[in-house]
Amino acid sequence: MGHEEGFSKNIADKLVGVESKEDIFQQYRNTPIESLFLSHNMGISKEYSSAELLVGMCMDNRKQLKIPSNFAYILRTGGGNLRFSEFKVSYAIGVGGVKAIALIGHNNCGMVNLISKKDRFIRGLVENAGWDAERAEEHFMNFAPMFEIDDEIEFVLSEAKRLRNKYPKILIAPLMYNVEDNLLYLIKEI
Repeated sequence: MGHEEGFSKNIADKLVGVESKEDIFQQYRNTPIESLFLSHNMGISKEYSSAELLVGMCMDNRKQLKIPSNFAYILRTGGGNLRFSEFKVSYAIGVGGVKAIALIGHNNCGMVNLISKKDRFIRGLVENAGWDAERAEEHFMNFAPMFEIDDEIEFVLSEAKRLRNKYPKILIAPLMYNVEDNLLYLIKEI
């Protein structure tokens, strides 16, 4: 795979396409991360009786994983930001027994440059939810800074680093989803 459609060149240069098992980074071989790639990108899956993986991904409706039943816990939040879902992450690890986390960012994420969406956000809450404009603006200003993402890849990498520090025995894989071809990609960590 070359520079994949849908990714800017600076993003594409940091990604590795996965078309076969051999394309998967060594540290993810024979792990739930490998199973995720085999299932989603290649359509190869098996049956699971319990979850092996926690997936943290964006709530964006353009992304749908092709995975078998019972394979993964899935937390969907704006930008795949798990900072405010740590109890749920801990539950999947402590009670669910997962040993790996896939953090999946994607191109064209709505959490990038949130300030440019402020007026639309306010107007949408006024028109669709019946809020007054002042309340909607206050809501935006209180929460947008917590969810703003500057760069999709850098955010996924920093979130992976943060979670690795918090859960040192858990395998954490920062990945990207291309909304143009619906495939997962590995991120080169340098």
